[in-house]
Amino acid sequence: MSALSEAPFSPEEIASEGIKPDEYEEIFRRLGRHPNKAELGMFGVMWSEHCCYKNSRPLLKQFPTTGDRILVGPGENAGVVDMGDGLQLAFKIESHNHPSAVEPFQGAATGVGGILRDIFTMGARPIAILNSLRFGSLEDARTRRLLNGVVAGISHYGNCVGVPTVGGEVYFDPSYSGNPLVNAMALGLMETPEIVKSGAVGIGNPVLYVGSTTGRDGMGGASFASAELSDASLDDRPAVQVGDPFLEKSLIEACLEAFKTGAVVAAQDMGAAGITCSTSEMAAKGEVGIELDLDKIPVRETGMVPYEYLLSESQERMLFVAHKGRELELIEIFERWGLHAVVAGSVIEEAIVRILFKGEIAAEIPATALADNTPIYHRELLQEPPDYARKAWEWSESALPNCTAEGIEVSGKSQSWSEVLLTLLDSPTIASKRWIYRQYDHQVQNNTVSLPGGADAAVIRLRPQLGQETGQITSTKGVAATVDCNARYVYLHPYEGAKMAVAEAARNLSCVGAEPLAVTDNLNFGSPEKAIGYWQLAEACRGIAEACRELATPVTGGNVSLYNETLDSEGKPQSIYPTPVIGMVGLVEDITQICGQGWRSPGDVIYLLGDWAQSTTLGGSEYLAVMHQTIAGHPPIADFDQERQVQAACRYGIRQGWIRSAHDCAEGGLAIALAECCISGQLGAEIQLPQMPQAPSRWDHLLFAEGGARILVSVSVEQIETWESYLDNHLSNTWQKLGRVGDDRLAITTDNLTLINMSLKEMDDRWSKAIERRL
Repeated sequence: MSALSEAPFSPEEIASEGIKPDEYEEIFRRLGRHPNKAELGMFGVMWSEHCCYKNSRPLLKQFPTTGDRILVGPGENAGVVDMGDGLQLAFKIESHNHPSAVEPFQGAATGVGGILRDIFTMGARPIAILNSLRFGSLEDARTRRLLNGVVAGISHYGNCVGVPTVGGEVYFDPSYSGNPLVNAMALGLMETPEIVKSGAVGIGNPVLYVGSTTGRDGMGGASFASAELSDASLDDRPAVQVGDPFLEKSLIEACLEAFKTGAVVAAQDMGAAGITCSTSEMAAKGEVGIELDLDKIPVRETGMVPYEYLLSESQERMLFVAHKGRELELIEIFERWGLHAVVAGSVIEEAIVRILFKGEIAAEIPATALADNTPIYHRELLQEPPDYARKAWEWSESALPNCTAEGIEVSGKSQSWSEVLLTLLDSPTIASKRWIYRQYDHQVQNNTVSLPGGADAAVIRLRPQLGQETGQITSTKGVAATVDCNARYVYLHPYEGAKMAVAEAARNLSCVGAEPLAVTDNLNFGSPEKAIGYWQLAEACRGIAEACRELATPVTGGNVSLYNETLDSEGKPQSIYPTPVIGMVGLVEDITQICGQGWRSPGDVIYLLGDWAQSTTLGGSEYLAVMHQTIAGHPPIADFDQERQVQAACRYGIRQGWIRSAHDCAEGGLAIALAECCISGQLGAEIQLPQMPQAPSRWDHLLFAEGGARILVSVSVEQIETWESYLDNHLSNTWQKLGRVGDDRLAITTDNLTLINMSLKEMDDRWSKAIERRL
């Protein structure tokens, strides 16, 4: 007879915890008995995809995770890399997608709070935040509400806690209309001599609960994050946490001060699954047990039961293991910062999590059963690409209407290439994100070298946190950071699209002169239980693994967010585009030798590094989607030999002081990249395009096709000879001189034909106000 048929819970109760029937049988087998209500809840959150990665863990094993500069890889609260000169950088990305769909302000705000705790739990002072956001069409009133709420939430938390929001990306596509993506990345500089780990050690050592009080907010948020969204999800508002950035600011200072005393053995933030997750993970990593008494936990609500204590995701809380006898030292620090700190338990020899409540055992579970020995699903991978992809790959440029040097007919209306350029500049995905980033404080802490919108990656000065007492605080080093993913490419070809996401992140870092070092990834996908969803996830992971090996950027950790699907009114799930966001950090040896994307002076010579037109395509392009409402074709394919050569040439040119501006060609192709350089530098350009290698060619391909390994740079006239000599030796035939920086117009000609002639003012107006106009 099955355990399920004799369970003290109805099948509906078990399913409401996110537990499948066969998983309940496994819980019964491991415990040798039926779980109680609190234990069932603990298994529900810890065996959710959000906490245990049961569908993705086998796929993540293929990522490269080691390298010369990697100090801490996957498995801890954040990755840590060696920046040289004793500087150590902690960084990580996390998602808060489902909470932001239901309660955009608090969902986004607590996403920022959570990622900051991952950083300072390691002993690092947070120095920067980036975010990667996805929304539906701005024509939809709900999307506008979500955008307003999410941006307000991010700015509220980041601005109040005093950490600059320095960069990010925002895409708009109908596939995200019911399920926006909110991914937050944070960076921190180690402030403690030792990196603080999370494994509990020392039998008899006290376990301290520190920070804010526990309430009923965020109940079961991890399970909520592992299910599809539906109209009923609006009733799940209690699964959205409420954050207090001012309290978190005190928590940062108190924790860093506590770590410096040497009295803290291990630390873990209470994120998803709260007390359940922090106790079981600390115990499992240390191969010990933890006993915790819920009566000692400071609460903000009365009448709470063990189930509520254990599943609450109240914010700004941490769990410490301290050296025995030094508890009072730590409690004094937290009380001085106006925070709670209590001894709530101890480390025990038996490898279990034992929870006490009112003098009785409320829950008792083997720590590994909750934390690492969790269910794993090895799913069947499609032998052939699914029909949607094969059909999309059949598309070719011959399906487009004929075009001439004057323009193209779209939907029965003739449009010049100048008009097409303006339409693309007005597309919210390409347009200026100034309305968004002007709400963020991006200069607090006074270390932001490159401001949002000014360069292809954010650049932060690394001001040493250690050695301040002795005055050894001078450093010219910086860190560059970026988040990237063109999800349309990944949808059309998950393997190639994921490789391109990694390549573009590295290219963006190279455009500011930074050497790419390491990656943190956020895998946002639909349901892995569907054949197509799992194929997309598996192929994207294969692509990331290959690209990270090719570019020597190991993965130090990240986040998996599955079941990003919206149930429509008929109950049919609609998945988002597969969106594996790549957060990458790079080393800037000297922050006085970096580059922005805007032209610097009239007369500077403009070059394109990389392949002129052979490896570019209109498949999956912004032009195809915006002008022809078509999502089809093969997306660009990454050529890693070319990427390495082009990126190395760009970095070298910047460090030598030859290159004055650099910008990669991404969405919208060459014409959009040229327009962006003009707008950013408030200068025009006179461009003479070479003839297409194969004639007859399509003019739209020449202007708007997309591809990897292409960077636009400008060089002052005095440096041309040295620069071109370097290019001949290192890039052979894969570079072109395109023209010169001008005054106030962008003119693109080829073979004495004028393709685009547009005033800077017109381009700037269309590009800079596109999002505001729609709001």
